[in-house]
Amino acid sequence: MRALVTGANGLIGANLVRQLMRSGHRPRALVRPSSDLQSLEGLDLEIVYGDVLYPDSLIEAARGCDVVFHTAALFTYWDMNSEQLESLAVDGTLNVIDAAVSAGVGRIVFTSSSVVLGSSERPLTRDESHDLDDSENAPYVIAKALQERHAFEHAAALGAELIAVCPTMTVGPHGYRLGPSNGLIVAYLDDLTRATFPGGCNIVAAGDVARGHIIAAEKGTPGERYLLGSENLTWAEIHKIVSELCGLEGPLWQTNHTASYLAATWYEIGARLSGKTPLTTRAQARMVGRYYWYDHARIGALGYRPRPARQALAEAIAWLAASPQVSRRTRSKMRLSGEVYQARKAMRAAEPVVDS
Repeated sequence: MRALVTGANGLIGANLVRQLMRSGHRPRALVRPSSDLQSLEGLDLEIVYGDVLYPDSLIEAARGCDVVFHTAALFTYWDMNSEQLESLAVDGTLNVIDAAVSAGVGRIVFTSSSVVLGSSERPLTRDESHDLDDSENAPYVIAKALQERHAFEHAAALGAELIAVCPTMTVGPHGYRLGPSNGLIVAYLDDLTRATFPGGCNIVAAGDVARGHIIAAEKGTPGERYLLGSENLTWAEIHKIVSELCGLEGPLWQTNHTASYLAATWYEIGARLSGKTPLTTRAQARMVGRYYWYDHARIGALGYRPRPARQALAEAIAWLAASPQVSRRTRSKMRLSGEVYQARKAMRAAEPVVDS
């Protein structure tokens, strides 16, 4: 299979091109000319330059491919207004669909998000039949919902085979830009009070999300969406696993909405002063207490078998602990477990052959 991967230098894109290579497929990586390519460094990979907001750069990139994986996105709850997020999510996706059709590509798989299926106030599990509710949603969430709706409508009008995959909270290696998923691990490690909060989410390994993309491309039904997740856990359970893997005490107490909002405000003030992205934001704090729990049975019927959340977190920590994302102060207190070292060894062994 010849595959074009947009946003190939991102967390999901970088793991997807590796999984395609390991599976004997031939990926072509589409990145912007200004992109940071650390996540693709050394891979024996065809790289082409373009931008999903500039349609003319996409048709030639897609030509000769059997499938387009559209992973390019801006996953952020910070410093972007609704119009900017919607432009990238909606316009970029429509441009990719147009380019794929013009280039004669048979199938398009685009990366949506589990957040388009909503969340619950109680520990209930949602599936692909659910949609957003009427509660207040962050601009990122609204942009992803609009992306999915417009994408399916546009693909149907053109007769294109379009499939949506909806990853849950995706953690793991090769994310040189610290996004909200890995950022939640770093925020907890950076918190001297080691606080947890109410609610929960579904944690999945980036490598499993990559495998799910390929399964959807090979076996999925056009017009459908498929949840890519693993285990549903409370935040207290997630933070306990992180503490165990890092040799730290905690969680030590549970915060509430007000405290979470104040802490996020403090992080945002620090970010404004430093010019860096905050580890958590007020938009994320408003999501505290809700359950982002999902069921991946639909793609499970096609052969998707994700690993446990603990293993996903071990892989993410193995990556983060050796990166600049974790401060020296925090790293000095960590005593990584054997599981983390095993995860690091396994990731190195699985790395595709690199250029000589």
